[in-house]
Amino acid sequence: MFLRQVWTIAAKDLHSELRTKEAWNASIAFSVVILLLFAFAFDPSSDQIREFGSGLLWMTYAFAGALVLNRSFARELQNDCLDALIASPVSSPALFVGKALANFMMLFAVELFSLPVFGLFYNTWPPRFAPLLLVMVLGTWALTIIGTLFSALTVNLRLRELMLPTLVYPMMIPVLIAAMTITTNVLAGNAMGFGVRFLVAFDIIFTMLAVVFVDTVLVG
Repeated sequence: MFLRQVWTIAAKDLHSELRTKEAWNASIAFSVVILLLFAFAFDPSSDQIREFGSGLLWMTYAFAGALVLNRSFARELQNDCLDALIASPVSSPALFVGKALANFMMLFAVELFSLPVFGLFYNTWPPRFAPLLLVMVLGTWALTIIGTLFSALTVNLRLRELMLPTLVYPMMIPVLIAAMTITTNVLAGNAMGFGVRFLVAFDIIFTMLAVVFVDTVLVG
């Protein structure tokens, strides 16, 4: 029952986004523009890219993710759809996990689209894609779970477009540092290191905390 409710909410959000493509188009365009601008700031053939490439990549993911996450609960404000969802038989944890799953899929799709652009502009290709995909999955879920929770927290604020990044980015710092470190090792062909265990622990702990407190965030 719980999994069915989660998938129903996720499918609804994905169908809504595929119909309008508001967050998708904005985040794709933003990520490509940011990578293109930084490509002119750095020499793609220099050692700077090997040192700072992973940082540029994950900062692009974080900024583009804010565009996706901001729409998570904001799209439900029209016609009091959010109140209807809260009053529906769907439990608050299922509602939250469903929206987080939809956000994860959309953000991960943006990242997969941006990754070849990064490799093309910066002439940086990982020797193995499997470790890079693993860190992308772990890091993206961490960004998604934090962003979705704060999206629910700021949905009724007038300046939610400004408040969401202000609240989310400080919470993302440990995740981004770990993801950048692992990505740097992967691009250099080295072992991923301790950061993977940190991301796994972060995902588990914050997912559990978000599911426990989401009812308080949504209902008050």
